[in-house]
Amino acid sequence: MDSLTKEVEVLRVSKDQCRHTRVALIREVPLAIFLNDQEIITLLCTGAHIESLAVGFLKSEGLLQKRSSLERVEIDKNAQAVRVFTSERTELAEQLFGKRTITSGCGKGTIFYNVLDSLQSQPLTNHLAIRADQVRQLMTELHSRSELYRRSRGVHNCGLADTEKILIFRTDIGRHNAVDMILGECFLNEVDTTDKILVTTGRITSEILIKAAKMQIPMLISRSAATSLSLDLANSLNMTVIGYVRGGSILAYAGAENLIC
Repeated sequence: MDSLTKEVEVLRVSKDQCRHTRVALIREVPLAIFLNDQEIITLLCTGAHIESLAVGFLKSEGLLQKRSSLERVEIDKNAQAVRVFTSERTELAEQLFGKRTITSGCGKGTIFYNVLDSLQSQPLTNHLAIRADQVRQLMTELHSRSELYRRSRGVHNCGLADTEKILIFRTDIGRHNAVDMILGECFLNEVDTTDKILVTTGRITSEILIKAAKMQIPMLISRSAATSLSLDLANSLNMTVIGYVRGGSILAYAGAENLIC
């Protein structure tokens, strides 16, 4: 895999000096995703973990359903494309994908108009409790694992965790991409996510919460804040949302009974 950063020369200005220096920029490349030879979308990403990113994106958007129906995934590095083939009927889903909402997230996250209604009729029944010190430790571990962020300051970090440690770590220019990489990894390897936690550095918005809900992940933890719609959804879906984990601060936005002080 090519380097995910590129060094460039910049002029750094501080209060007492101006000097030329070199900094690392995060790589940004287009990735075209095809489903059964139908081009679905082009995402902007770092170009890492593109198989799980493509599969996770299609899964989170409802274009893939069953792992057993996934036939193969072909990667065309020259064309920056991933071709996913499934035995599922996808004609209607592909047509509906044109009726999508462009959301607030980095990398132009998308959700179907009808996804809110379908999700709200299926609240999660699994519950998970976590101690405040475990929340802080998970966020500390998430930061410690992101060497790419320390080099470039230009990526979001996400992890799938249990209450003790990060199990899968991914990073990308958009938090949606990083989440989709994790969901794709879980889908491909049939990982049980019903007792797991999604940990992220990005805002918890409705589309991030929806991605987690589709995988039956009961808890989200973030260094950043949550939005009002994400909390409305979390309350209706029986999900726990913990945010603004920085320093000694923790905010339990939803499911506060599952945070043990």
